[in-house]
Amino acid sequence: MAAGSIGMVSTRQRTRSSNARRLAGVAALLAAGFLAGCQSSGGPSVISLDPAQGSSQNIDSLSQVIERNPNDASSYNVRGMAYGQAGDYRKAMDDFNRATQLDPKFYEAYANRALIERQRGDQRSALGDYNQALQINPQYADAYIGRGNLFREAGQPDDALSDYNRAIALNTTNPRARYNRGLIYQQRGQHAKAIEDFSAAISLSPRATQPYNGRGLSYLATKDDENALADFNTAIELDRQNPVSWTNQGLVYEDEGMLAKARRSYAYATNLDPNYRPAKEGLARVGNAT
Repeated sequence: MAAGSIGMVSTRQRTRSSNARRLAGVAALLAAGFLAGCQSSGGPSVISLDPAQGSSQNIDSLSQVIERNPNDASSYNVRGMAYGQAGDYRKAMDDFNRATQLDPKFYEAYANRALIERQRGDQRSALGDYNQALQINPQYADAYIGRGNLFREAGQPDDALSDYNRAIALNTTNPRARYNRGLIYQQRGQHAKAIEDFSAAISLSPRATQPYNGRGLSYLATKDDENALADFNTAIELDRQNPVSWTNQGLVYEDEGMLAKARRSYAYATNLDPNYRPAKEGLARVGNAT
């Protein structure tokens, strides 16, 4: 009987240890997932660089258009977007400034300028430009999404949720509205709502990895390992260079007790980004599993 009692205690201890490890891992990955919409593994980014849009050939072509019509605000706005895609934020700002000078009601240019200001860390100016864009056009969904992102990053989830709700009510087809609202629901533990929003984002942008990772984390938090693993595997298929997806895959394997597979996933993630904390922590948890 005594031996049986000891055995029962040992089983409970293993269960508690497994659950604690699972919860700690999910918490760490959810924290990382909150940033997925606006970062690469190397750091925060609000603009996805596009070599084609930001090519010197494209910019030269746009400059020729401006030379022929130097008072066309739209041309400055388009070239500003190209400079932003190329990572030349100073010239992008110059063009958006010129666009708003030529047309003070050009709400798209204010929102585009806000993106550059966010990239430069000037959140106050970005908020002012989003507000200006929405004052001119209260139906401009992209400005609600951008301002919502500012609020979310500033730790104001209620304000962020309000802006995402407004954008979605405007029937936007921008997947970021659903994805970012899903992050708020996920943060609040409302995983059914989060999964619904991530699924909607996937339907709008099926080749983006972030919604799969987001949905997978909510599946994982609700102990649906099978669907979680399917989402993380899809994210890996879409982008094998993303350490977030490999780390998420590792957590599922760890939860299932497949420690050797978990170690390989975490190790692959750390090879991609040696500074990615959730991967390093996962690797430390599984140790030298073989």
